[in-house]
Amino acid sequence: MGDAEVIPLRGPGGRPRPRPTPRRRGMTGPPGGATEGGPTSGADGGIVDEQGAPSGEVASAQAGPLAPSGPTELESAVSEVADFLRRRFAGRYPVDEFGFDPDLNENVILPVLRPLYERWFRVETIGVENVPAHGGALLVANHSGTLPLDALMTVVATHDDLPTPRNLRMLAADLVFGMPGFGAVARKAGHTLACNPDAEKLLGSGELVGVWPEGFKGIGKAYADRYKLQRFGRGGFVSAALSTGAPIIPCSIVGAEEIYPKIGDLGPIARLLGVPYFPITPTWPLLGPLGMVPLPSKWYIEFGEPIRTDQFEPGSADDPMLVFNLTDQVRENIQQTLYRLLSGRRNAFLG
Repeated sequence: MGDAEVIPLRGPGGRPRPRPTPRRRGMTGPPGGATEGGPTSGADGGIVDEQGAPSGEVASAQAGPLAPSGPTELESAVSEVADFLRRRFAGRYPVDEFGFDPDLNENVILPVLRPLYERWFRVETIGVENVPAHGGALLVANHSGTLPLDALMTVVATHDDLPTPRNLRMLAADLVFGMPGFGAVARKAGHTLACNPDAEKLLGSGELVGVWPEGFKGIGKAYADRYKLQRFGRGGFVSAALSTGAPIIPCSIVGAEEIYPKIGDLGPIARLLGVPYFPITPTWPLLGPLGMVPLPSKWYIEFGEPIRTDQFEPGSADDPMLVFNLTDQVRENIQQTLYRLLSGRRNAFLG
């Protein structure tokens, strides 16, 4: 028996491909009769081969013993979980100097996020060929949505939809690492503080680094200001890219603004909790815990053409005018892309 053809479940760009329609059993040639040299009908209406033997006897003789079937999907899943648990209990998994645990990220964190990515937000990626397959690169994106789900969905996009999967190492605010539980998980997922030394070290070691320079001004803006980019800080991300010669990849995200439409802010409660804002949305806090469920908007993530930084002279990171101009170029690139994506969208939930 020849080797079976393996049909990949995912097509180009990481999107699911439709399964081919199976042919009916026994249809090995054109319908409507036997082919030349094939079996013919006997006098009694049965099928006989060229030597006159009934075809059923020939098939039985050729089939031989049945080949053993492989493990089922459930058995494979159970085996993978058992292997994962053995590695965890034995401590046989790598962790880098930033606390990144690829084994945990691959087997626990990403699988938790995928249902949101694939079924709830139905994320479509554009321009995946613009993200380098290897080497340091800085991905710069717009920030929105009240809660940072846009950053988490971008992590899934760079791992699942790029031709060569990559782990996005996010630069996050101090608040994330100060929250009990969240800081440890963020470290395990490969993320670190939004500071130049960490950014330069990751870029210099060939990592794909993500930054959302609008910060809380972007993620916490009112729904009335949706898709209007806020100030991009002091351009520290540009300095890190210039210092390492890493390309800057503009990333535009459409769909996140609608998941928790912020229509108000309870400032006193925010100050009491030590957070930048306490949002009021159409469902929160009116519906209680149910109000935490994000609305199922349709998302698009577009990766723009890389902006090279290795063409500048050494020490260019200390040139404030160059840093300002590049920061403004990246911001304008993302803003115009957002306008273009929005102009082609029918509505927020159907795309």
